[in-house]
Amino acid sequence: MILNDFSLQGKVAIVTGCDTGLGQGMALGLAEAGCDIVGINVVEPTDTIERVTALGRRFLSLTADLRTIDRVPELLERAVAEFGHVDILVNNAGLIRRTDSIDFSEKDWDDVMNLNIKTVFFMSQAVAKQFIAQGKGGKIINIASMLSFQGGIRVPSYTASKSAVMGVTRLLANEWAKHGINVNAIAPGYMATNNTQQLRSDEQRSAEILDRIPAGRWGLPSDLKGPIVFLASPASDYINGYTIAVDGGWLAR
Repeated sequence: MILNDFSLQGKVAIVTGCDTGLGQGMALGLAEAGCDIVGINVVEPTDTIERVTALGRRFLSLTADLRTIDRVPELLERAVAEFGHVDILVNNAGLIRRTDSIDFSEKDWDDVMNLNIKTVFFMSQAVAKQFIAQGKGGKIINIASMLSFQGGIRVPSYTASKSAVMGVTRLLANEWAKHGINVNAIAPGYMATNNTQQLRSDEQRSAEILDRIPAGRWGLPSDLKGPIVFLASPASDYINGYTIAVDGGWLAR
């Protein structure tokens, strides 16, 4: 039955940045489909832990600042030691800094690029090695952005990093499909999260954004549950290197 292909029963998913917002929504969606969760955050994701465990799933909480990659091997080792295997990686942790490009600092450039693309690559590399050692393939889902397709304004390092995420997703899919590893991405549209609080507080800018979204609303973390479960499940086994926009029709406008 086709619905069985969407089941993630017995799977283990690493989700970075799942304390709140989109990361939390995706972690909950994966747990609802049957996954145990390894959450990597800079703070203890208390609410996410409670909501995942209430579903009868296990949650391993690991604390790390992923702007550096030093702890990536240790984090993966702890996940495997706890659960015995890893099946899914969701590279969600991200950072945005807003300043006019003419005044943008090197620190704001490096902080964003390090987390949004350098760590995404090296976390994917480490998990792919684990997948290959396990011999059963796996799923890597990166989180791209509308700014993987567009330029935006006042977020130069964010735009650069998210454009890179889409490119690296394609490259890794090309190299690792032969190992049964699917690498794809989700590009959320304008979502009601902490990252967009500044935009949503600007009445004029918020109205301009909503006017362009055919669905007529800001997206919610729950809107990513279906796409993340699909890309993490056997139902998407023949999808490689693709970025799915979950944007209420923004790009179609």
